[in-house]
Amino acid sequence: MAQIRIARTVLAHALGLALFGVVGGLQAQEAPQGQAASPQGQASQQQSGTAQGQAAPPAQKSNAQLDAKSVKQLGTVNVTGSYASSIEFSTDAKRDATNVIDTVYAEDIGKFPDTNIAESLSRVPGVQISRDADGEGMNIQVRGLGTDFTKILLNGDQIAVASSGSLDGQNQNREVDLDLLPSEFFTQLTVNKTPMASMTEGGVAGVVDMRTARPFDNPGTHLTYSAQGSYSSVGKDTKPRGSLIGSWTNDDGTFGVLAGVTGSRSDYDIRGYETIGWTTPQLSAAQCGGSAGCSPAGGSWVIPSTVPAGAGAGLAAGETIDNAWLLAHNPGLTTQQIANALIPRLGRDAYIQGTNDHQSGLLSFEFRPSERAHFYLDTLFSKQERDFNRLDMDLVGRSGQMIPVNMQVDQNDVVTGATLANAQYFLEARPYREHVNFFNINPGGELLFGDEENIKLDFQGYVQRSWYKNEQPSMLVMTPSGQGTTVDYSNGGGEFPDTASTNASLNNPNAGWEWYRLNVQNETRVTDNKGTREDLQLGGDDNNIRVGVAYDDISRQIKAYDNSAAWQAAAESAIPNSALSSYLMPGPGGFIGVNYAALMAATNYGYYNATAPLTTSAATGANTADIQERTWAWYLEGNTKFELWGNDLRINGGVRHAYTNQTIAGPSNFGNQLQYVTLQHTYGYYLPSFNMAYNATDDIVLRLAASRTMTRPDPSAMVPNTNFSDPAAEIATQGNPKLAPYLSTNLDFGGEWYTGNAGYVALDLFGKRITGFTVNGVNLVPFTQLGIPFADLTDTQQQAINLRGGPNSATVQVQQQVNADGTLFIKGAEASWVQPLDFIYRGLGLQTNYTVVSQKSIGSGVPAQAVGISPHTYSATAYWEGHGASVRLSYTWNSTQISSTANQNGLPFGQIKTDARGQLDLGSSYQFANLPSKPTITLDAINLTKAKLRSTFTYNNAAYTYYTPGYTVMLGIRGSF
Repeated sequence: MAQIRIARTVLAHALGLALFGVVGGLQAQEAPQGQAASPQGQASQQQSGTAQGQAAPPAQKSNAQLDAKSVKQLGTVNVTGSYASSIEFSTDAKRDATNVIDTVYAEDIGKFPDTNIAESLSRVPGVQISRDADGEGMNIQVRGLGTDFTKILLNGDQIAVASSGSLDGQNQNREVDLDLLPSEFFTQLTVNKTPMASMTEGGVAGVVDMRTARPFDNPGTHLTYSAQGSYSSVGKDTKPRGSLIGSWTNDDGTFGVLAGVTGSRSDYDIRGYETIGWTTPQLSAAQCGGSAGCSPAGGSWVIPSTVPAGAGAGLAAGETIDNAWLLAHNPGLTTQQIANALIPRLGRDAYIQGTNDHQSGLLSFEFRPSERAHFYLDTLFSKQERDFNRLDMDLVGRSGQMIPVNMQVDQNDVVTGATLANAQYFLEARPYREHVNFFNINPGGELLFGDEENIKLDFQGYVQRSWYKNEQPSMLVMTPSGQGTTVDYSNGGGEFPDTASTNASLNNPNAGWEWYRLNVQNETRVTDNKGTREDLQLGGDDNNIRVGVAYDDISRQIKAYDNSAAWQAAAESAIPNSALSSYLMPGPGGFIGVNYAALMAATNYGYYNATAPLTTSAATGANTADIQERTWAWYLEGNTKFELWGNDLRINGGVRHAYTNQTIAGPSNFGNQLQYVTLQHTYGYYLPSFNMAYNATDDIVLRLAASRTMTRPDPSAMVPNTNFSDPAAEIATQGNPKLAPYLSTNLDFGGEWYTGNAGYVALDLFGKRITGFTVNGVNLVPFTQLGIPFADLTDTQQQAINLRGGPNSATVQVQQQVNADGTLFIKGAEASWVQPLDFIYRGLGLQTNYTVVSQKSIGSGVPAQAVGISPHTYSATAYWEGHGASVRLSYTWNSTQISSTANQNGLPFGQIKTDARGQLDLGSSYQFANLPSKPTITLDAINLTKAKLRSTFTYNNAAYTYYTPGYTVMLGIRGSF
């Protein structure tokens, strides 16, 4: 035995040395610029629904009459039964896979363990989800990298959704909003953390495949129904959710149909606080004490040079506000502290109320004329409609002219208290109407050839279309100037500053409100995807050679429309300030609201909305652009399994080549004309991969993996135009058409100890070295160098430019994504423990995992940084099943994370961070097995502790956003005939 252990150790070291040699040589394998790849088609990382290298879970004999022919079903995912059985199938899949994977299975068709796919994936080791302001999971992030570094597949094909993401999100990159896809239609989610050559390229972090239900997943005739009522502690209303899924297969097991529909309505009710960033004063030379430059670049709080009439706070009109005045009225502070004083750009209470509706349909056909042939046709349609009222009451910091008196700051120069004279507020009222549609169809099949059925051909095609429309007119009215409006500003260590302690009557429609700004800003998006893949396998499942070709054509169109100036002129003419109060009303958020219907009718909004012309950027911040990526790929892969020292050694190795032709077009401003500029970029890369799994004992599996992966750059960051991203014309974004792809060299080492049934303990160590990482570069550029005519700006932007000295003196912070010179090194560890606890109490079990990730930038130049990932995450689920009852209690926790690059709001130190957060969820049910359809009563609760969502601007007491999503309780019934 000692000799065997020594031999195993020598083998491990030899493999490790060989592997590092492979990894070291990966960087030399890049294809020359513009090199073409000959084959077309798309390689798949799955074999008709089961993860490559992983055996399908054993079929459950639900009818006890399945013959040998129906048992031999290629590509089926038969999971029926309890939550514990789905865990056991996940354990078996992990154990049998050659690469590093984690899989989540549905307990049965229409019965995924969560109402949201993202929520289910949040309990997978190394996976973290980003949430909307209402707390619902939206996107997933894997192993220290953001959402756009994870490739999302639907039934083995790429997926793109034309949506803007969470509130105030953009989704211009490759994110996929998982809340659009109903969990009832899915039977299996597979997270591939180490790639194979047969997998679709593009995911440096990982590849996630989502498998929809098919009729032979559960042969026979079945009808499953579910209905729920959902109650939110914030909205105080009950909303419905339901699904109906029917499937049928004929008696001889050759043909089947599955069809399903789902629908849901949920509250979109949010209370919170927002800032749109923080800013510092822009002091004049006199206010600095004789020479300009004491204020940091990027500050936009303009303190007037003299006290205006009606400033309030007992200040005498006409006094000169110079350095001596500021020091005298803010005792205890130095000039530098005043110059660096941080306040919210737009400190505002937020009120959002409305509905979020989903409707989806699934239709799947399967045809199995013989044991050698399997054909399928999957279709999925999903629709989402969000309709809500958004009200914000903003204290004007950016381009405002507040005068600080008795101001105090902390050691970071964050303002903790002050009397702010000459203050102004404005109401921003926005009725949102947002529609997203998604349609997917993918036909395919599998054929077996040869006397021993050792030649297999997989083929599949797909066509997707998704379209989106966002209409969010905004109506802004402000408090009049010169009325002595003052604010008792307090930031004393709470969750966010108090910016509403004022002598202004913010909830009084007759308080003298005046027009500030009106916007007609619409946005449409369309994504069109199509492609095909063909895979040929020579040999059996254990020992084979696989070759394949792939073709993907991914296109996205974003168009923004703006008719704000025309609508504002018409509105100010139709409704003078003296008549404005009749269109305002006391609001539900503690400040005024707007009678939308009356105001729109009086100002002819419908006409200006319908005739809005094309512009360069949308209200979401997305750039108008046409983006198309055509990719040709081929791969060669080998799989082998042989016995070493009496135990199985499985090896997978291969290489994939992907050649991409990228076309990006967008409007640029030339004089007074918008002209489309089109750019093309081509590149090709070889992406080798190696995976090894060794059964060191009957219960221990050791793993080693190395690969090179690629993620294409954000195409929206390459659009050749310059846009202002804020109404004050302080910050502009500029495209960089020279962005290169991200390339990562990856190494994994780990293993699992299987303790019996569903139980195992796992540890995986991973490292990634990524080149081409992009960061946010910021330059302070004179306005006159932007090439944008001053007359083309909105009135608000022109006023802001004039406050900063006029178009010939004002500067603008121009932000542009650039490839960092340094290499980003990410390393981490994932630990998991899944354990049935029947020895304590029958039916009891535990699922836990913990992930730690660290990063550092290597090399000189601009440092690389990954954002949006918590260094520490863990989740724990305790469950019990027995006597028809089931209870699950899950807790997921993410530590504080950095959520943006530096240079936010033009401040070099400015960086957005997200607070640590833990969420507790409950799932419970009881089945009445003796009643028709065996109905199950379900009771679920989400976010039981009402955990908040909070982000900050660099410092903990500088709140960026703060939302209170509350908890949601769902009571329902589910059954099957």
